[in-house]
Amino acid sequence: MTTTTLTVPRSGRSRFAAHPRAVRDTRSAWLFIAPFGIFYLAFLLGPTIYMFVMSFFNTSTVRTGLGSFAGFANYAEMLTRADFWSSLWHTLQFTIYTTPPLVIIAFVFAVLTNRMRHAQWFYRLAFFLPFILPSATISLIWVFIFTPSTGLWALVQEGLGMTPGAGVLSSPNTAMIGIAIATLWWTLGFNYVLYLAGLQEIPRELYEAAAVDGATPWQQIWSITIPMLRRTTTLVLLLQIIASLKIFDQVYLMTGGGPGISTQVSLQLITGTAFTDNRVGAASAASVLLFIVIIVIAVIRQIADRAAARKEF
Repeated sequence: MTTTTLTVPRSGRSRFAAHPRAVRDTRSAWLFIAPFGIFYLAFLLGPTIYMFVMSFFNTSTVRTGLGSFAGFANYAEMLTRADFWSSLWHTLQFTIYTTPPLVIIAFVFAVLTNRMRHAQWFYRLAFFLPFILPSATISLIWVFIFTPSTGLWALVQEGLGMTPGAGVLSSPNTAMIGIAIATLWWTLGFNYVLYLAGLQEIPRELYEAAAVDGATPWQQIWSITIPMLRRTTTLVLLLQIIASLKIFDQVYLMTGGGPGISTQVSLQLITGTAFTDNRVGAASAASVLLFIVIIVIAVIRQIADRAAARKEF
């Protein structure tokens, strides 16, 4: 005699019993998101859209409203202005000067720190401490260092038997290099902490197995560390490129765009056009063009990273 077990299907009520709870959870989630969402719309997305709209009008700070419709005249003007292309080149020049050192040096110091068994907290503090200082403080420190005759750099030159010149920030050939050095010292700690966090996520067993197989420390770094930190490197590169393309504070405080306009960057041109020349529409067009450059560089970097990832597989 056999016994048959019957499976009773669930009722429709039991299937949808959790629905009210899911609705409550969704409402709670939206309530938590709402403060940031309002802030994002009011102070980030909204002004960006308004800036794009203003770029098609003769908007000015001396009168209300958008002004008369200009079409693409503001864009045509900016694309034919020599100082726009000069400032864009200075921005790219600063990005070239700062991005590779800030990525490579941060990686090297992070690897060295990660191999230390004691006092890692001290190195984290030492590298990250300058990053929390405001840009005005950093600019004053490095203006003092680069001061001709009395600055620290002049004293180093005298100690090496060199004749101090007019100053690093006083020459069009070296002013941007001086700003890049100050930025390197200031922001290195951020990339350093990101790399150190990524290194601590790599399993130690991989290095132990490689050491048993006879791999040297350099071979371990090349075959394990660098591939495992590929995502971290992509993040660091993108953040650093975007931050460098938005350079303004150091240039404005250390050189004011000089000597002449040899260090004038895009954001300085934009602010000068908007608030000195009172031409917000033209400044908005320059902002949109800079935004497009940033997006294009970020997309190219992402495509290159994906291509490299496909090669690995």
